[in-house]
Amino acid sequence: MGGCFSDLRGGKQAVGVGLTGTTMSSIPTSNATVNDAVDHFLRARGFQQLFTPLERRNMIPKERYILLNLDPALYKIKVKNVPISKSEDYLEMEDLRLNLTTGSCDPRKMECYHYLHPGYVIATSYLRQQFSDPMVVVYSKKRDGTLEELGRTEVIMNSLDPAWIKKITVAYHFEIVQPLIFHVYDVDTKYYNLPVEMLKLKDAEFLGEGSCVLSEIVTKQGQSLTLDLHNRNGNRGLKNLGKLTVHAEETVASRNVLEVKFRCSRLENKDLFSKSDPFLRISRIVENGGSVPICKTEVVDNNLNPIWRPLCLTMQQFVSKDNPLIIECFDFNSSGNHVLIGNLQKSVADLEKLHEQKTGANFILPASAHHGHGKVLKGQLFVDHFSQKQLYSFIDYVSSGFELNFMVAVDFTASNGHPRNPDSLHYIDPSGRFNAYQQAIMEVGEVIQFYDSDRHFPAWGFGGVTNGAVSHCFNLNGSASGVEVEGVQGIMAAYASALNHVGLAGPTLFGPVINNAAEIAGQSLSCNSHKYFVLLIITDGVLTDLQETIDALVRASDLPLSILIVGVGEADFKQMEILDADTGCRLESSKGRVATRDVVQFVPMREVLAGGQSCVVQALLEELPGQFLTYMRSRDIKPSACSQHNIAQGSQYTQPVVTTQMTGHTPQITMSMLD
Repeated sequence: MGGCFSDLRGGKQAVGVGLTGTTMSSIPTSNATVNDAVDHFLRARGFQQLFTPLERRNMIPKERYILLNLDPALYKIKVKNVPISKSEDYLEMEDLRLNLTTGSCDPRKMECYHYLHPGYVIATSYLRQQFSDPMVVVYSKKRDGTLEELGRTEVIMNSLDPAWIKKITVAYHFEIVQPLIFHVYDVDTKYYNLPVEMLKLKDAEFLGEGSCVLSEIVTKQGQSLTLDLHNRNGNRGLKNLGKLTVHAEETVASRNVLEVKFRCSRLENKDLFSKSDPFLRISRIVENGGSVPICKTEVVDNNLNPIWRPLCLTMQQFVSKDNPLIIECFDFNSSGNHVLIGNLQKSVADLEKLHEQKTGANFILPASAHHGHGKVLKGQLFVDHFSQKQLYSFIDYVSSGFELNFMVAVDFTASNGHPRNPDSLHYIDPSGRFNAYQQAIMEVGEVIQFYDSDRHFPAWGFGGVTNGAVSHCFNLNGSASGVEVEGVQGIMAAYASALNHVGLAGPTLFGPVINNAAEIAGQSLSCNSHKYFVLLIITDGVLTDLQETIDALVRASDLPLSILIVGVGEADFKQMEILDADTGCRLESSKGRVATRDVVQFVPMREVLAGGQSCVVQALLEELPGQFLTYMRSRDIKPSACSQHNIAQGSQYTQPVVTTQMTGHTPQITMSMLD
């Protein structure tokens, strides 16, 4: 159970091995008188000179307690209402094993027990003043309120300030709120031989509960969060139940990556009326001789001398520099039937030599039924850039002080329907059921708010009548000067209030709202702020300023800004799919400028719910961490200097307590409990 003891000798023992301690020395008995009956009782059980008779004060007259210090437990012999002069044949004795180490307490009937400290006799009557054998059970709380157990720590014996070691695996998902519940138990030490997974919690004493959201932990600098423990009903009361500190670390095999930039020359044309649309696919050869794809480049349209954007290859992908890789060049076809232009086999070490020597490698057309051997082609592969760098994760940034600042814009065009009509998309249900706009605000806001320290959110409306005129970007709170509201509930209140004094009009224009958000994001660059902005646009209609919106998005692609669009209602949202460049074709402005990256994610609410997903936010936010990282890496922005040592060396903590390892984005959670 952790192998942790309260005495010096026990504290030096190894953790995770069997307990084989020897018997402790006898208790001082200089002031004690020997009771023959009790002596006979003990000797019959093999206990020699290891007891002290004690008179218990404030209890039933003539009742005696004899405490025996053994290893690893204490024994208590209770003599009930028997005068000393009585014969041993009339003694009514009770042999009760307390299962306690020296100095600890038994929670079952603590007001009735005496406990021994080496060399002293002490009386105890209050559990929190004594030692416990604590264990933490970690749960995730599901949307329906049920708890799913994620894991248990080891048991730390005789400690009110335990530091647990065991790691617990949790999967971190940025796009959802992940409530965690921590239950602390005092485990009866008679179960010390059992694995913690087999312990029945009903047999342990509940000491307290703490709760938080996983993103609250990972966004803290140092990734540590201290929770107050309270009762199961959430009532903290006046009694101090202690504190629990939770620490998170991301588990990665290696942060070192290779950045490689490829280009080709003189590729063979596979198209009849135009040039090929080439892309590269890289696969790793595995032990059985097969291959596993590990990455691919983007498609370069209509080009026989393509230059691709840099690729980042991790050690997990290529395993070692000498491991052979297959690099295939294909001509892209929208049908999915891509045509092989040629392939070659090189290791990472070979690619490094190509870069150093500034030479190319010829592609080969594999042997077929018509050709008995492969054909060497004129087309060549070149490595224009080859370097090793550290690849920081999303958690590295947010835990070092980078923030996501939430902004929202709501569609007030007439196509939504009058808010008092139950069929309106803006209808406020008296029963409290959210309409589509409220649902989108709550689900997205509840996730992102944990990444924003002040939780002051700019909120706009567009397409509505304010002050007698149609406005395509007005402050949702009705203020002429301040655009920010406080918290997600502030957005909800401002939205409900706006429905009472803003008239519905049109048309649907995104350009002004996007430009306002871009202005705020641009201003943050001038003050070197560690902020990334997320604009949520909720709309029901078809854009009438598509090209102006594209121009605004192309400009915004250079800024720390992502734009999430939720389509509500039954409108045709094909235009939105153009803005969401998931097909690989980047947006191009009216002046011919191409967006530096994809900044838009569009989700039609009706399709998400029809597809069985529990909430829109999961579909909407899945690309956001990637967009954030693309921006940071393209500008070589690194996590704050205060966290660089921890990222490079691995964080050092004096009291590791509970550690939770994760896959993908993988925080480890370390907890400590303070009295």
